[in-house]
Amino acid sequence: MSSFYTVKGEAVAELTEKKSRFIATVRPVACEAEALDFIREMKKKYWDARHNCSAYVILAEDFKVLEKANDDGEPSKTAGSPMLEVIKGNELKNVAIVVTRYFGGVLLGTGGLVRAYGGAAQLGVEAAEKVRMELLNKIRVTTDYNSFGRLKNITDNIGAVIEDSEFTDNVASICLCDEAGLGVIQARMNEATAGKCKIELLEKNYFPVK
Repeated sequence: MSSFYTVKGEAVAELTEKKSRFIATVRPVACEAEALDFIREMKKKYWDARHNCSAYVILAEDFKVLEKANDDGEPSKTAGSPMLEVIKGNELKNVAIVVTRYFGGVLLGTGGLVRAYGGAAQLGVEAAEKVRMELLNKIRVTTDYNSFGRLKNITDNIGAVIEDSEFTDNVASICLCDEAGLGVIQARMNEATAGKCKIELLEKNYFPVK
């Protein structure tokens, strides 16, 4: 998977259905441990609520998709499952949602619960800012001052990004680029410096892009 969408930060939305309050909290999570910590945090925050139902979709380290949902005492598949479908339907990953329910005294039935939990989750997702994550190489390019301008020209032309540069005896620049861009940087910088530049692959991971 070369890219996916997630949410940039936490978002909260609320829905009221037959006097029951459904508070949706949406948060980006990088791994299952973060998702579980988030769920525990919401249960502690809303300790007096009847239910804190949850769902999350995470792209694991082996690039496999992990999906989980929890009804937290609501009838089976009336809460966590519709919330999970909202995440999947919006094509989001590395996202967790907790929908907190304060019971209003009126039973909603299974269909009503599905609509309420799914609706609250959808409002939460709509309130969140989306960001695209792309699988990129993070590299360090070390070269002399004269060749630094050449590196900037190359990255600008291929859509790569120089995140940071450290200026000492040489210039060490941290760059983000895709596979094709990495090949171009290697070829052109080696040509420009007669092979004297140093290019190190630091990591390959998902990074936010505009």
